[in-house]
Amino acid sequence: MKIKKGDEVIVTKGKDKGKKGRVMRVYPAESKLLVEKINYRTVYMRKSQENPKGGITKMEGKLPVANVKLVCPRSGKPTRVGYSILADGTKHRLAKKSGEVL
Repeated sequence: MKIKKGDEVIVTKGKDKGKKGRVMRVYPAESKLLVEKINYRTVYMRKSQENPKGGITKMEGKLPVANVKLVCPRSGKPTRVGYSILADGTKHRLAKKSGEVL
């Protein structure tokens, strides 16, 4: 998966289209990720010792990787991600639009 934890992404499809956020967690087996402050869903919490009131709360839901793009560090616009192998043999991720190393 080309998007990693801590990357800044922009949503390209769905109800949160155009919003930016940081990746909190990646689920490679499901091809989904969790982005902070995006794709909120309503969760009904039962009463418990940790949560004595219970009630309705909101939390982030998983987003398909196909619905987000990485934000280019130079221009701030959505970009695809590529890889490049340098002369010393190290592999780096590149922003396809600007060629900037991520």
